[in-house]
Amino acid sequence: MRIMLWAFRIVIFLFLLAFALKNTDAVSIRFFFNAAWQAPLIIVVLSFFAGGAALGVLSLLGTVSG
Repeated sequence: MRIMLWAFRIVIFLFLLAFALKNTDAVSIRFFFNAAWQAPLIIVVLSFFAGGAALGVLSLLGTVSG
């Protein structure tokens, strides 16, 4: 069972690595007052994913501690 779990982890890692390598085009994120930020697409996607995960964890802190 442990070998299957590691095989699954390796497959997921390779899938995400291939996804990251295919999405290296620069994108522009436009803010207010004509401010813009340019970064590779995978950095933008991963940063918004990490921010959403962090907000999800923060939203549960009140439930866990209260």
